[in-house]
Amino acid sequence: MPENPGFTEDQKQYLEGFIAGLAKKRGIALPNGAAPPAPDPAATASEPASGNDPTLIHRLAQDRAVAAGGALVPEEVAKRVKNPFDMWDEMAANAAAGRFPKATDIFLHKFHGLFYVAPNQEAFMLRLRLPSGILFAHQAKGLADIAERFGGGSVDITTRANLQIREIGAAYPLDVLTAIDELGLTSRGAGADNIRNLTGSPLAGIDPQELVDTRPLTRALYHHILNHRELFGLPRKFNIAFDGGGCTGVLEDTNDIGFAAVRVGPGKPVSEGVYFRMLLGGITGHGSFAQDSGALLYPGEVIAAAAAIVRVFIDHGDRTDRKKARLNYLIERWGMPRLMEHAEQFLPTPWRLAPAGWGDPRGPIDKRAHIGVHKQAQPGLCYIGIVARASRLSAAQLRGIASIAERHGSGTLRLTVWQNLILSDVPDAEIANAVAEIEALGLATDVSAVRGGIVACTGNAGCKFALADTKRHALAIGDHLEPRLELDQPVNIHLTGCPNSCAQHYIGDIGLLATKVDTGDEEVEGYHLILGGAAGAEATLGREIARDIPAEELPFRIERLLRHYMRARQPGESFHAFANRHSISDLAALLCAAPACASDRGRLARNAAGTAAVQNPGGAIP
Repeated sequence: MPENPGFTEDQKQYLEGFIAGLAKKRGIALPNGAAPPAPDPAATASEPASGNDPTLIHRLAQDRAVAAGGALVPEEVAKRVKNPFDMWDEMAANAAAGRFPKATDIFLHKFHGLFYVAPNQEAFMLRLRLPSGILFAHQAKGLADIAERFGGGSVDITTRANLQIREIGAAYPLDVLTAIDELGLTSRGAGADNIRNLTGSPLAGIDPQELVDTRPLTRALYHHILNHRELFGLPRKFNIAFDGGGCTGVLEDTNDIGFAAVRVGPGKPVSEGVYFRMLLGGITGHGSFAQDSGALLYPGEVIAAAAAIVRVFIDHGDRTDRKKARLNYLIERWGMPRLMEHAEQFLPTPWRLAPAGWGDPRGPIDKRAHIGVHKQAQPGLCYIGIVARASRLSAAQLRGIASIAERHGSGTLRLTVWQNLILSDVPDAEIANAVAEIEALGLATDVSAVRGGIVACTGNAGCKFALADTKRHALAIGDHLEPRLELDQPVNIHLTGCPNSCAQHYIGDIGLLATKVDTGDEEVEGYHLILGGAAGAEATLGREIARDIPAEELPFRIERLLRHYMRARQPGESFHAFANRHSISDLAALLCAAPACASDRGRLARNAAGTAAVQNPGGAIP
């Protein structure tokens, strides 16, 4: 990003008009009725803040950035000029006129969970806040109604155990916001520079292996955030996850803050019991897993700990370069000890620091536990993991699942970071009927290892950053592989449309990053291919194996690769282990042997050789 990007002409015109209107509202006379000059980012940042405004800490952080010689990015100036939560009247006027937002107002609308996704769709997308991804039946039915009345009639499950409603017209954003509020839900802070949806173990409270139920913690932090205005408008987005130690993971080490439950046995300098280790700075799209901070926390201490880390990020995160405005870059600048020292001032007691070895090893993660029928911790009850094609549910399907949850379960639905959902608390005797009714909706509970491991972002059907239609290509890969291969080991395939990595392509067994491929005759959608990624105990950033593969060739090449894995693997070997004991050139050769790519064997070999030359010593993509 340039050192001082300033404003575009549209932004200048907008801000001139806005400040003129603000001056008129406050009775401030302007010379000859003229509008003031467009604000300079540095000058705007130096305006004093006063009163008991909870956003004062953000203004002071902006002032420090400017005083140090920096220039605020336009998003920081936009937040300073107008509080995103004081826009209701403007949003109402726009809705009445059928107008979408312009310039920096597009960014500010994201504070309400509203994303104007033009040019891919001339519409809003709404993202919710669902702590732990938990949704109750009456809420699901209400969202189905909202999607039909104001949107495109469907909802998408996201990689943060969340839901999106798309194709919302310009006249309806406030209708949608009021409707979700009346369901007991909110989208406040679901986008832009805020703490995003809080994820927790998807089987919290019902997992026979778990150490602690994370649901009360995600709910407590959710309400803490909503009731502290100073926790909105951070230097950049912020992700937090809670792992309770059960048989399903939540990818906590890919978050800015990850709380990982651990049991400490007898004979240690601390009391025996269950604690959380705090991991900081995860952002795998930038090549970084969260690091252990050294802090060992009682469950009752994690809310204060999260708030303290966020407060340091507010004060010292980069507000002059969006590409460096994440927690891991602050850790890179300062080091973990300095970050923890600064955060400690916001705590009632000092950190309890302890080596990782004080905790017992985490229990195993079952990569298939979120799909199909499984026993709960409660005798006589099961849960059912449900898979939707391309993680999309029609309004009728969502309404139908909610009804099934009411008839056969406790009326509870749980979303997962693998873009599927779980119906919990089903009595053993009700399982057969529940499964039959789910399948009658066109959904599945028993899918192949390939189908169950596919994750895809929105793609260019609804996101301006994406370079390929990831959901369509994900379906094509699954439809091709499922009838041809029978894998006895889970294999995750992650398709992401751009380097923002919403589908976390670097931690998939097979990761696919969208690109445009010049075939000589035309430019087509395609992907770079990354292999061998994983999170948790196997945490590894995948290695790029090949570049510029046309999307239509991928199913054949992946089939070839997986067939070779099944023939040449060692007993019980996972695909992750198989990929990481082979060289980049060997894996590239396997891809190139696929029938569909025989004609461009030379191009792939050159790409693989070039890729190998730029790999860092650890094998991860820089």
